[in-house]
Amino acid sequence: MDLVVAGAGGGLAGALRAAELGLSVVVVEASEHFRRGNNTSMSTAMFPGAGSRWQAEAGVDDSPERFVADIMAKTKGKADPRLARTLAEVSAPLVEWLADSAGLPLSLVTDFNYPGHAVPRCHSIPGRHGSGVIDHLARRVAEHENIELLAPAKLVDVLTGDGGVRAAVVRYPDGAEEEIPAGAVLLATNGFGADRDLVARHLPEIADALYQGSDQSLGDALRIGEKLGAAVGYLDAYQGHGAVAANAGTLVGWATIIHGAVLVDTTGRRFGDETRGYSEYAAELAARPGATGWIVLDETIFEQCQPFQDFRDTVASGALVWADSAEELTAVTGLPELADELAVAGAIARGERADSFGRTNWERPLSGRLAAVRVVPALFHTQGGLLVNENAAVVDAQDRPIPGLYAAGGAAAGISGHGAAGYLPGNGLLPAFGLAYLAANDVARRPA
Repeated sequence: MDLVVAGAGGGLAGALRAAELGLSVVVVEASEHFRRGNNTSMSTAMFPGAGSRWQAEAGVDDSPERFVADIMAKTKGKADPRLARTLAEVSAPLVEWLADSAGLPLSLVTDFNYPGHAVPRCHSIPGRHGSGVIDHLARRVAEHENIELLAPAKLVDVLTGDGGVRAAVVRYPDGAEEEIPAGAVLLATNGFGADRDLVARHLPEIADALYQGSDQSLGDALRIGEKLGAAVGYLDAYQGHGAVAANAGTLVGWATIIHGAVLVDTTGRRFGDETRGYSEYAAELAARPGATGWIVLDETIFEQCQPFQDFRDTVASGALVWADSAEELTAVTGLPELADELAVAGAIARGERADSFGRTNWERPLSGRLAAVRVVPALFHTQGGLLVNENAAVVDAQDRPIPGLYAAGGAAAGISGHGAAGYLPGNGLLPAFGLAYLAANDVARRPA
């Protein structure tokens, strides 16, 4: 076997790319429910592509250099510069390959722009939900004669010899183990968000929040990689989210904020500039009274967010409460100072006064009927892991590649710097798919 891929998220793209290049591939996936249970399937399916043809068609001036500048600005210069450059450069070829070869119906998202991206560069599919991505790629994998998918089956070890990786050890649900000879292994098993001990050790500020990710993100890549001498980094980095509906567990989505909604705590008062980013707002919301808050929007924003399946699911759950005025919404939600705060927010949005928190991005003031949804903070996935080079090859402490061992997505250290504030929308899927794509290319270049 040329390549064993552990993880059927972004790993599916790596498998398809490897097979396209003539390699024989086995994909090993720990969960039989991966189409709905892994982090890719839970995402909003946003793929950054700096300099893509869709941007050119829309008249958007972008480049890998501009993307790197945005990554460095968001992370305050703390992101791994080599990896930031590598992923920025592969981002446009990746989204075009996903469309042209893998057949994903991608288009540029232009109706709003996520915090941190200087220009619209995120591409998504209809519905803007990762389950559609996984369903599509899983079908392609199942149809490919050079790819075998083993699910459920768990990668438990990687064996090496003088020339590097020589086999993958796989365990099946009945406890039986199989040694699969392989020249290369791609660890695409995500991070360690489901291991509460590791989270408490490395991410204490978010350890008590809801975990909204795969139950198989148990740090397997860390365990296997470190045993083989891999270097690790950025273990304090993660993607959080401040907009998970409290009762439904669905994602309300930060598009609400970008279109002009506000986030208040249980007093009914705002507590920061919401447009800085949804990741850092997880810990900030977790630190508020009761670790909960409310997003307040209006009918216009309600309609603007309809393209998101997650938002439609939130609406269908009955999580939103409606009122005809700020005073009525104050009564319905029980937030004592909400009406006063909405009046202040309206004045700021109209340019009548400055925001004490520094928010300058106000698409328009709220008007007409108002809605509110109670939200809780969540940890979505970790952003630290095995250090990799420009080919997605795992390296040791001296930056030497471990022959035949690769990592992608949450299994690898990402480009979000440290903590949560450096997370730029797309920093989950780009390393997951981009590094898997690069790994496949490198395996194909290696001598047989």
